[in-house]
Amino acid sequence: MKVGIEISMYPLTENYEPPILQFIAELKQNSNLEIITNKLSTQIFGEFDEITSLVKETIFKTFQKQKSVFVMKWVGGPQDFL
Repeated sequence: MKVGIEISMYPLTENYEPPILQFIAELKQNSNLEIITNKLSTQIFGEFDEITSLVKETIFKTFQKQKSVFVMKWVGGPQDFL
């Protein structure tokens, strides 16, 4: 099933930019997914299982290095909707 997810990351540190850039870089290592970034969030489009696995692993790694808050929105539906 095709889905889309929008993620906003809020590192709990004054120097917040490097952890965000590292998180995005790790997500972009997967070339099977469409990943779009803007100033407020990162959007990922692709297969549910692949996105779920990637997000789980990447957030887990982030929590090991950096206290952070993540806000996510998921949408599922026909490909033309996404």
